[in-house]
Amino acid sequence: MTSASADVDGWRVNMANEDMSISSILASIARGEGSTFFTLNLDHLVKLRSDSKFREAYRQATFVSADGAPIVYIGRRTWKDLQLTAGSDLMLPLTKAAADAGHSIFLFGSSTEVLTATEKVLSDASGGRLVIAGSIAPPRNFDVESALADQYIEDIRKSGAKICFVLLGAPKQELFAARAQRQGLKCCFVCVGAAADFLSGRATRAPKGFRRFGVEWLWRLMSEPRRLAPRYAKCAKLLAEIEWESWRNRRRSAANEEAGT
Repeated sequence: MTSASADVDGWRVNMANEDMSISSILASIARGEGSTFFTLNLDHLVKLRSDSKFREAYRQATFVSADGAPIVYIGRRTWKDLQLTAGSDLMLPLTKAAADAGHSIFLFGSSTEVLTATEKVLSDASGGRLVIAGSIAPPRNFDVESALADQYIEDIRKSGAKICFVLLGAPKQELFAARAQRQGLKCCFVCVGAAADFLSGRATRAPKGFRRFGVEWLWRLMSEPRRLAPRYAKCAKLLAEIEWESWRNRRRSAANEEAGT
């Protein structure tokens, strides 16, 4: 029997690819459900080991995709069909699908300038058919557990949007999405980080060659070495620990099989 999910360091990834992600979100909306969509990457795994609130948000997540070549590599041990589905790649095709289905969207996070530019890109890409129910750029010190967060959640509810793209970065965006889901919104909160920065042109995406070979992280590191070097060092350390533990488990299993023969 083919697995319907992957296990990555104890966390479930249940979206195999972009098409499955989009169809699952649209099906959830059609059923009148509230849902959340997270994109698991190595940085998330690092944060998950030390942040209990982040872990709880991930436990509640409706949909989780593999964002990054290392996540795909690890996940394919338990789910051969797993493919990379990054938030930066998902936003535009999901928006087009929403427009086709007649669903409105909401943009939450980033800055007013980025949101304005992103709205135009998304509208143009959908041939002007997309309904953008609203957008909010919260202040830099925005607390996702505050009364202001609840006010924003109520604004999203009143907008009637069926998809809300959350652009706060981890773990804020996942914590906000989980909070909104607990408050019963019939909307899918899709956490896509810096996707709007790329679409609006504020940030430059890695060339296709880097993305094709799963080394987009290298492009980003070269672009922002001081900011990203410490983060990527932690990610590399965790990946080495995961691979070491996996090797030990395989050796242990092989030894047990030999002992039983």
